[in-house]
Amino acid sequence: MVNKYRNIKQNLKSICLLVTLFSVSTLVSSASLSSFKPSFSSIENTVVRKEVFFNYLLPVIYQKNAEIIALRSSKLAKKYRIEKLTSKEDLLLVIDILPPSLVLAQAANESNWGRSRFAEDFNNYFGIWCFKKGCGVVPNKRDKNASHEVASFKSLKECIDYYVLNINRSYAYEDLRLLRKEQRDDSNAITGILLADGLANYAYPGNEYIDSIKSVIQYNQLERYDFFN
Repeated sequence: MVNKYRNIKQNLKSICLLVTLFSVSTLVSSASLSSFKPSFSSIENTVVRKEVFFNYLLPVIYQKNAEIIALRSSKLAKKYRIEKLTSKEDLLLVIDILPPSLVLAQAANESNWGRSRFAEDFNNYFGIWCFKKGCGVVPNKRDKNASHEVASFKSLKECIDYYVLNINRSYAYEDLRLLRKEQRDDSNAITGILLADGLANYAYPGNEYIDSIKSVIQYNQLERYDFFN
């Protein structure tokens, strides 16, 4: 009898959790492109917090990928720092999408699932630095000889715009772009697990960072979101 009531209690708890997830996901999905911003630190349940986090970022990620696909035939060489454009292929190498699984995993890793001070107060979900005085906020534990600041953004969209542009044009992520091109050329899916191998220069030590991003993708099954190729 005790086990029976325990099972009933567990089932009710699971039902309540599912209802909460559905309600919060619906709310965040419809509001994420507006002024609504969840308070991730106030969400105690880890499962709920993760779903809210995914649903908050995903619409903006998909929107950005849609914009990039529309731009893949446009002349944006100056914006993407291609000084000597020799072919359309050169342009398409840098103007391409990033798998949602990769973006979500990096955002989760860099912002502690949206709970970091920089994410909450400055919409910086990717630990992005800037190097002009006043461009952002000075980290509390910055080395005395360091001059960098953590970039501040007006919105999640502005942050993702900058993050995608940085990955697509910085020399540091050339390997990632080549991996992506190989997948395109072979008509294969562009996945977060694959492109994570091109992030060695995003954080130190590179190999450990790559492993941590892959772990987030795999544990949370984030490649279910990678249908936008």
